[in-house]
Amino acid sequence: MTLLEQLPALQVAIPFLAVPLVMLLRPRGFAWLAAVVTSAFVFCTACAMTVHLLGGGHLDYAMGSWSPPYGIELRVDSFSAILLLVITGASTLALLGGQQSITTQIESHRQPMFFAAWLLALAGLSGIVLSGDAFNIFVFMEISSLASYVLIAGGPDRQALPAVFKYLVMGTLGATFYLIGVGLVYMMTGTLNLADMSDRVQAVADQTPILVAAGFITIGLALKAAIFPLHAWLPNAYTFAPHIVTVFLAACATKVALYVLLRFDFVVFQPNLAGHTLQFSYFLMPLALLAIIVASVMAMREKHLKRLLAYSSVAQVGYIMLGASLVSQVGITAGVLHVFNHALAKGTLFLAVACLALRLSSLGIAGLAGAARMMPLTMAAFVVGGLSLIGVPGTAGFVSKWYLISAALAHDSLGLLLVVVVVLGSLMAVVYIWRVIEVAYFADAPDTAASRPVPALLLWVTCVAAAANLYFGLATGVPVSLAQAAAGSLLGVAP
Repeated sequence: MTLLEQLPALQVAIPFLAVPLVMLLRPRGFAWLAAVVTSAFVFCTACAMTVHLLGGGHLDYAMGSWSPPYGIELRVDSFSAILLLVITGASTLALLGGQQSITTQIESHRQPMFFAAWLLALAGLSGIVLSGDAFNIFVFMEISSLASYVLIAGGPDRQALPAVFKYLVMGTLGATFYLIGVGLVYMMTGTLNLADMSDRVQAVADQTPILVAAGFITIGLALKAAIFPLHAWLPNAYTFAPHIVTVFLAACATKVALYVLLRFDFVVFQPNLAGHTLQFSYFLMPLALLAIIVASVMAMREKHLKRLLAYSSVAQVGYIMLGASLVSQVGITAGVLHVFNHALAKGTLFLAVACLALRLSSLGIAGLAGAARMMPLTMAAFVVGGLSLIGVPGTAGFVSKWYLISAALAHDSLGLLLVVVVVLGSLMAVVYIWRVIEVAYFADAPDTAASRPVPALLLWVTCVAAAANLYFGLATGVPVSLAQAAAGSLLGVAP
């Protein structure tokens, strides 16, 4: 077996193996360095697999040499590759730039445990994307969720505790619903492998339990993905988490749940259940439209910067689900592409927030007065991330919204309504991003001096993330080709 064929297993195994080592590294800075090296390694692994998959195809790894469906299968295709890039890239950039932010928010004796939880979250999220087995998706989901609860509660802000409790309750409900749905499908098919499950669902005489399972799985994953109106846990979780944790989770946590939802629905349910494609569209499209409008209104009214960006994330999930609900090649391409582009934009914005938090006494909108004069590079990166979030031409966000509008226009009169909502959501994003820019650039700075300088490494990482928004807004080949291949693989098994 070649090294390339081993990469899917290494993607999960390396972070897991690094966890006990990181926990034992007590000297100051060693745990952080080990976590950075581990995350960078799996990012390089994801890049290597992506390069191999650009021409199409997939990579399979049978755990213990037990062939599927009897053994556990790890599988990487274009869809999972783009998610792996998001997960490992967000983790690496956040860890690389976040040492100073972490040391100011977390006591030194707790840092090894914090970084161990980070690597568990990284391994769990990667495992969800890699797993071809429905039950192992649940196992990795629980690993990543439990680690995420620890990360969010790891900061000094006591308000994180009720936020984590709400997240835990909602996450547990979502995982329970998902597990009930998987159990129903297993009861009717006798298999947990997704590909084998798709084949066997066709032979089930009574489709009612399968329909019930589809409902449980969809609602459970919608809770995990913060799809409107099941998003109540997300604003507080993002607001009160340590700033670097928010960078990591905002870029990839909800995207992974969306990945599982789309993978399960398009592979298992839509090819085999009569009329399920319309049910999928009719259920998700109204929720996506409401998410774009309602969450954008909430962001426009919000006075705290992190909460504003959290509500923006709910709206951006709406764009992703709107693309998927069109059930077309271009629509799904737009949705998958927006997973990548939104991770770039929101990662940049929250990195800028981490920089601002080191210099400013408050992250309220009013507390940003004069920030652009004190921190010109940070605010320039924030502006680039905001433009990408809006979808201004020349940024990554424009590309996915262009594909989304193109897909919507193929639906005649309904398409015009969808385009109006997409454009309206972008205009609302202009409003809430401009609120921040106006205060930072045009309001008078307070007389109080800045508390701490921004570390050069964090500033450098923030600028790199901002530059990536511009680069992928112009050089669109890799993400677009991966998104198109992902859409083709999902629709290849759909009617």
